[in-house]
Amino acid sequence: MRLTSARASSNLFAGPISAKPVRLSGRSRVRHVTSAHTVSHSYVDLDTPTGKMRTYVIKPTAPGKYPGIVLFSEIFQVTAPIKRSAQTMAGHGFVVIVPEIYHEYEELGKAFLYDSPNPAVDGVDRGNQLKTTKPISAYDSDSKAAVEFLQRHADCTGHVGVMGFCIGGHLAFRAAMNKGVTAAACFYATDLHKGGLGQGMNDDSIARINELAADGTEMCMIWGRQDPHVPLDGRARIYAELATRRANYTWHEFNGQHAFMRDEGHRYDPELASMCYKMCVDLFRRKLARCWLAPYSLCGWLLAE
Repeated sequence: MRLTSARASSNLFAGPISAKPVRLSGRSRVRHVTSAHTVSHSYVDLDTPTGKMRTYVIKPTAPGKYPGIVLFSEIFQVTAPIKRSAQTMAGHGFVVIVPEIYHEYEELGKAFLYDSPNPAVDGVDRGNQLKTTKPISAYDSDSKAAVEFLQRHADCTGHVGVMGFCIGGHLAFRAAMNKGVTAAACFYATDLHKGGLGQGMNDDSIARINELAADGTEMCMIWGRQDPHVPLDGRARIYAELATRRANYTWHEFNGQHAFMRDEGHRYDPELASMCYKMCVDLFRRKLARCWLAPYSLCGWLLAE
Protein backbone atom coordinates (compact mmCIF):
# COMPACT_ATOMS: atom_id res chain seq x y z
CA MET A 1 0.00 0.00 0.00
CA ARG A 2 1.32 3.42 -0.94
CA LEU A 3 0.21 6.78 0.38
CA THR A 4 -0.25 9.43 -2.31
CA SER A 5 -1.27 13.00 -1.67
CA ALA A 6 -4.09 14.32 -3.81
CA ARG A 7 -4.82 17.48 -1.92
CA ALA A 8 -6.59 20.12 -3.95
CA SER A 9 -5.70 23.75 -3.65
CA SER A 10 -8.25 25.41 -1.42
CA ASN A 11 -9.06 28.57 0.42
CA LEU A 12 -11.15 29.16 3.53
CA PHE A 13 -14.32 28.51 1.56
CA ALA A 14 -13.13 25.41 -0.24
CA GLY A 15 -15.62 22.85 -1.45
CA PRO A 16 -15.07 19.10 -1.75
CA ILE A 17 -11.71 17.80 -2.86
CA SER A 18 -12.06 15.80 -6.08
CA ALA A 19 -9.59 12.99 -6.46
CA LYS A 20 -7.94 11.93 -9.71
CA PRO A 21 -6.61 8.38 -10.05
CA VAL A 22 -2.93 7.92 -9.30
CA ARG A 23 -1.12 5.77 -11.85
CA LEU A 24 1.09 3.14 -10.29
CA SER A 25 3.06 0.66 -12.40
CA GLY A 26 0.96 1.31 -15.47
CA ARG A 27 -2.45 0.91 -13.85
CA SER A 28 -4.68 2.98 -11.61
CA ARG A 29 -6.02 1.52 -8.39
CA VAL A 30 -7.28 4.28 -6.11
CA ARG A 31 -9.62 4.12 -3.16
CA HIS A 32 -11.07 7.57 -2.52
CA VAL A 33 -11.15 8.75 1.09
CA THR A 34 -13.87 11.31 1.77
CA SER A 35 -12.38 14.72 2.42
CA ALA A 36 -12.80 16.53 5.71
CA HIS A 37 -13.65 19.60 3.64
CA THR A 38 -17.17 18.27 2.93
CA VAL A 39 -19.63 18.48 5.79
CA SER A 40 -23.00 17.18 6.93
CA HIS A 41 -25.80 19.05 8.71
CA SER A 42 -28.18 17.80 11.39
CA TYR A 43 -29.64 18.95 14.70
CA VAL A 44 -30.48 17.65 18.15
CA ASP A 45 -32.70 19.04 20.90
CA LEU A 46 -30.58 19.05 24.07
CA ASP A 47 -32.01 18.94 27.56
CA THR A 48 -31.14 21.98 29.66
CA PRO A 49 -32.44 23.15 33.06
CA THR A 50 -34.65 25.65 31.21
CA GLY A 51 -36.02 23.34 28.51
CA LYS A 52 -35.12 21.80 25.17
CA MET A 53 -32.42 23.64 23.23
CA ARG A 54 -32.26 23.16 19.46
CA THR A 55 -28.61 22.64 18.58
CA TYR A 56 -27.29 22.37 15.03
CA VAL A 57 -24.46 19.94 14.30
CA ILE A 58 -22.15 20.51 11.33
CA LYS A 59 -19.29 18.04 10.96
CA PRO A 60 -16.91 16.56 8.39
CA THR A 61 -18.29 13.67 6.37
CA ALA A 62 -14.98 11.79 6.52
CA PRO A 63 -14.88 9.08 9.20
CA GLY A 64 -12.75 9.75 12.25
CA LYS A 65 -12.69 11.91 15.35
CA TYR A 66 -12.30 15.67 15.23
CA PRO A 67 -11.91 18.47 17.78
CA GLY A 68 -15.12 20.33 18.63
CA ILE A 69 -16.24 23.95 18.56
CA VAL A 70 -19.34 25.42 20.19
CA LEU A 71 -20.31 28.44 18.09
CA PHE A 72 -22.61 31.04 19.62
CA SER A 73 -24.77 33.20 17.37
CA GLU A 74 -25.75 36.85 17.29
CA ILE A 75 -29.02 38.03 18.86
CA PHE A 76 -30.81 36.82 15.71
CA GLN A 77 -30.20 33.16 16.62
CA VAL A 78 -29.12 30.62 13.98
CA THR A 79 -29.46 32.53 10.72
CA ALA A 80 -28.11 31.56 7.31
CA PRO A 81 -24.87 33.56 7.80
CA ILE A 82 -24.29 31.85 11.16
CA LYS A 83 -24.79 28.43 9.57
CA ARG A 84 -22.29 29.37 6.86
CA SER A 85 -19.78 30.41 9.52
CA ALA A 86 -20.23 27.06 11.23
CA GLN A 87 -19.84 25.27 7.91
CA THR A 88 -16.64 27.15 7.17
CA MET A 89 -15.10 26.02 10.46
CA ALA A 90 -16.38 22.46 10.14
CA GLY A 91 -14.84 22.21 6.68
CA HIS A 92 -11.43 22.68 8.28
CA GLY A 93 -11.81 19.55 10.36
CA PHE A 94 -13.99 20.36 13.38
CA VAL A 95 -17.30 19.15 14.75
CA VAL A 96 -19.20 22.42 15.17
CA ILE A 97 -22.42 22.82 17.14
CA VAL A 98 -24.59 25.94 17.22
CA PRO A 99 -27.18 26.21 20.03
CA GLU A 100 -30.23 28.46 19.90
CA ILE A 101 -29.60 31.02 22.61
CA TYR A 102 -33.27 32.00 23.16
CA HIS A 103 -34.82 28.52 23.13
CA GLU A 104 -36.87 29.25 26.28
CA TYR A 105 -38.72 32.13 24.63
CA GLU A 106 -39.19 31.17 20.99
CA GLU A 107 -40.29 28.05 19.15
CA LEU A 108 -37.44 25.71 18.32
CA GLY A 109 -35.89 26.42 14.95
CA LYS A 110 -36.82 30.10 14.82
CA ALA A 111 -34.33 32.67 13.57
CA PHE A 112 -34.98 36.41 13.56
CA LEU A 113 -34.72 38.60 10.48
CA TYR A 114 -31.92 41.12 10.04
CA ASP A 115 -34.29 43.54 8.27
CA SER A 116 -37.65 42.59 9.72
CA PRO A 117 -40.63 44.88 8.98
CA ASN A 118 -41.72 44.14 12.55
CA PRO A 119 -38.47 44.11 14.57
CA ALA A 120 -40.22 43.91 17.93
CA VAL A 121 -41.67 40.53 16.92
CA ASP A 122 -38.97 38.82 14.88
CA GLY A 123 -36.09 41.25 14.43
CA VAL A 124 -33.42 43.25 16.18
CA ASP A 125 -35.68 44.67 18.88
CA ARG A 126 -36.87 41.21 19.89
CA GLY A 127 -33.30 39.93 20.03
CA ASN A 128 -32.18 42.83 22.20
CA GLN A 129 -35.19 42.43 24.47
CA LEU A 130 -34.44 38.75 25.11
CA LYS A 131 -30.75 39.50 25.65
CA THR A 132 -31.58 41.18 28.95
CA THR A 133 -34.63 39.04 29.77
CA LYS A 134 -32.79 35.75 30.03
CA PRO A 135 -30.96 35.19 33.35
CA ILE A 136 -27.19 34.77 33.32
CA SER A 137 -27.62 31.40 35.04
CA ALA A 138 -29.63 30.17 32.04
CA TYR A 139 -26.95 31.29 29.57
CA ASP A 140 -24.36 29.45 31.65
CA SER A 141 -26.38 26.24 31.97
CA ASP A 142 -26.95 26.29 28.20
CA SER A 143 -23.23 26.58 27.47
CA LYS A 144 -22.42 23.82 29.96
CA ALA A 145 -24.95 21.51 28.28
CA ALA A 146 -23.52 22.31 24.83
CA VAL A 147 -19.89 21.80 25.86
CA GLU A 148 -20.63 18.51 27.63
CA PHE A 149 -22.67 17.23 24.67
CA LEU A 150 -19.79 17.97 22.32
CA GLN A 151 -17.21 16.41 24.62
CA ARG A 152 -19.24 13.17 24.54
CA HIS A 153 -20.06 13.28 20.82
CA ALA A 154 -19.07 10.10 18.98
CA ASP A 155 -17.19 12.05 16.29
CA CYS A 156 -15.39 14.42 18.67
CA THR A 157 -12.03 13.85 20.31
CA GLY A 158 -13.31 15.50 23.48
CA HIS A 159 -11.08 18.54 22.91
CA VAL A 160 -13.41 21.55 22.73
CA GLY A 161 -13.12 25.26 21.99
CA VAL A 162 -15.74 28.00 21.74
CA MET A 163 -16.35 30.99 19.49
CA GLY A 164 -19.08 33.51 18.87
CA PHE A 165 -20.20 36.79 17.34
CA CYS A 166 -21.78 39.84 19.00
CA ILE A 167 -23.70 38.51 22.04
CA GLY A 168 -22.20 35.19 21.01
CA GLY A 169 -18.73 36.63 21.53
CA HIS A 170 -19.70 37.42 25.12
CA LEU A 171 -21.28 33.98 25.54
CA ALA A 172 -18.09 32.38 24.21
CA PHE A 173 -16.10 34.40 26.74
CA ARG A 174 -18.20 32.93 29.54
CA ALA A 175 -18.34 29.46 28.00
CA ALA A 176 -14.53 29.38 28.02
CA MET A 177 -14.80 29.00 31.81
CA ASN A 178 -16.35 25.54 31.41
CA LYS A 179 -14.18 22.59 32.38
CA GLY A 180 -12.17 21.25 29.47
CA VAL A 181 -12.48 24.29 27.20
CA THR A 182 -8.96 25.34 26.22
CA ALA A 183 -9.47 28.05 23.57
CA ALA A 184 -11.98 30.74 22.64
CA ALA A 185 -12.41 33.18 19.77
CA CYS A 186 -14.60 36.13 20.76
CA PHE A 187 -15.75 38.49 18.00
CA TYR A 188 -16.81 42.01 19.07
CA ALA A 189 -18.26 40.73 22.35
CA THR A 190 -21.09 43.11 23.20
CA ASP A 191 -21.83 44.26 26.75
CA LEU A 192 -18.64 42.66 28.09
CA HIS A 193 -17.08 46.03 28.96
CA LYS A 194 -20.12 47.25 30.88
CA GLY A 195 -21.41 44.03 32.42
CA GLY A 196 -24.75 44.42 30.68
CA LEU A 197 -25.63 40.85 29.68
CA GLY A 198 -28.67 39.06 31.07
CA GLN A 199 -31.53 39.84 33.39
CA GLY A 200 -30.67 42.79 35.62
CA MET A 201 -27.84 43.80 33.23
CA ASN A 202 -25.23 43.05 35.88
CA ASP A 203 -23.09 40.15 34.65
CA ASP A 204 -19.83 39.10 36.29
CA SER A 205 -17.89 38.16 33.15
CA ILE A 206 -14.94 40.49 33.74
CA ALA A 207 -14.83 39.60 37.42
CA ARG A 208 -14.30 35.97 36.43
CA ILE A 209 -11.24 36.58 34.25
CA ASN A 210 -9.15 35.05 37.03
CA GLU A 211 -10.76 31.69 36.24
CA LEU A 212 -9.54 31.92 32.65
CA ALA A 213 -6.07 32.93 33.81
CA ALA A 214 -5.87 30.05 36.27
CA ASP A 215 -6.82 27.49 33.61
CA GLY A 216 -4.52 28.95 30.95
CA THR A 217 -7.39 29.08 28.44
CA GLU A 218 -6.23 30.93 25.34
CA MET A 219 -8.51 33.80 24.37
CA CYS A 220 -8.50 35.35 20.88
CA MET A 221 -10.21 38.73 21.20
CA ILE A 222 -11.27 40.34 17.90
CA TRP A 223 -12.78 43.81 17.48
CA GLY A 224 -13.86 46.35 14.90
CA ARG A 225 -12.65 49.88 15.59
CA GLN A 226 -15.77 51.36 13.99
CA ASP A 227 -18.10 49.28 16.18
CA PRO A 228 -20.30 51.67 18.23
CA HIS A 229 -21.41 48.85 20.55
CA VAL A 230 -17.90 48.41 21.97
CA PRO A 231 -16.23 51.84 21.87
CA LEU A 232 -12.58 52.61 22.48
CA ASP A 233 -12.91 53.09 26.24
CA GLY A 234 -14.82 49.83 26.51
CA ARG A 235 -12.17 47.92 24.61
CA ALA A 236 -9.48 49.57 26.74
CA ARG A 237 -11.15 48.36 29.91
CA ILE A 238 -11.34 44.76 28.70
CA TYR A 239 -7.72 44.86 27.53
CA ALA A 240 -6.54 46.24 30.86
CA GLU A 241 -8.43 43.59 32.83
CA LEU A 242 -7.01 40.75 30.74
CA ALA A 243 -3.48 42.13 31.01
CA THR A 244 -3.63 42.92 34.72
CA ARG A 245 -4.91 39.44 35.57
CA ARG A 246 -2.31 37.75 33.37
CA ALA A 247 -4.80 35.98 31.15
CA ASN A 248 -3.55 34.03 28.13
CA TYR A 249 -4.86 36.11 25.23
CA THR A 250 -4.20 37.69 21.87
CA TRP A 251 -5.79 41.02 20.92
CA HIS A 252 -6.77 42.02 17.38
CA GLU A 253 -8.39 45.28 16.27
CA PHE A 254 -9.37 45.92 12.66
CA ASN A 255 -10.87 48.83 10.77
CA GLY A 256 -14.27 47.21 10.59
CA GLN A 257 -17.82 47.81 11.70
CA HIS A 258 -19.92 45.74 14.06
CA ALA A 259 -20.81 42.41 12.41
CA PHE A 260 -18.06 42.66 9.79
CA MET A 261 -17.98 38.85 9.73
CA ARG A 262 -21.65 38.49 8.73
CA ASP A 263 -21.79 37.74 5.01
CA GLU A 264 -25.04 39.65 4.45
CA GLY A 265 -25.49 43.39 4.49
CA HIS A 266 -23.33 46.44 3.96
CA ARG A 267 -21.06 45.90 6.98
CA TYR A 268 -19.59 42.63 5.71
CA ASP A 269 -15.88 42.77 4.95
CA PRO A 270 -14.85 39.63 3.02
CA GLU A 271 -11.11 40.23 3.33
CA LEU A 272 -11.25 40.72 7.09
CA ALA A 273 -13.53 37.69 7.42
CA SER A 274 -11.05 35.53 5.53
CA MET A 275 -8.19 36.70 7.75
CA CYS A 276 -10.18 36.07 10.92
CA TYR A 277 -11.37 32.61 9.93
CA LYS A 278 -7.74 31.65 9.37
CA MET A 279 -6.82 33.01 12.80
CA CYS A 280 -9.55 30.88 14.36
CA VAL A 281 -8.56 27.76 12.45
CA ASP A 282 -4.93 28.24 13.49
CA LEU A 283 -5.91 28.77 17.13
CA PHE A 284 -8.15 25.71 17.36
CA ARG A 285 -5.80 23.43 15.46
CA ARG A 286 -2.95 24.42 17.72
CA LYS A 287 -4.91 24.10 20.96
CA LEU A 288 -7.31 21.26 20.18
CA ALA A 289 -5.95 19.14 17.37
CA ARG A 290 -3.34 17.07 19.17
CA CYS A 291 -5.48 13.93 19.15
CA TRP A 292 -6.95 13.66 15.66
CA LEU A 293 -7.48 9.99 14.83
CA ALA A 294 -7.89 10.42 11.08
CA PRO A 295 -5.13 12.79 9.91
CA TYR A 296 -5.14 11.30 6.42
CA SER A 297 -8.68 12.51 5.79
CA LEU A 298 -7.82 16.04 6.89
CA CYS A 299 -5.17 16.28 4.21
CA GLY A 300 -7.28 14.77 1.44
CA TRP A 301 -5.07 11.69 1.23
CA LEU A 302 -5.78 8.84 -1.17
CA LEU A 303 -4.90 5.28 -0.26
CA ALA A 304 -3.52 3.65 -3.36
CA GLU A 305 -3.15 -0.13 -3.51
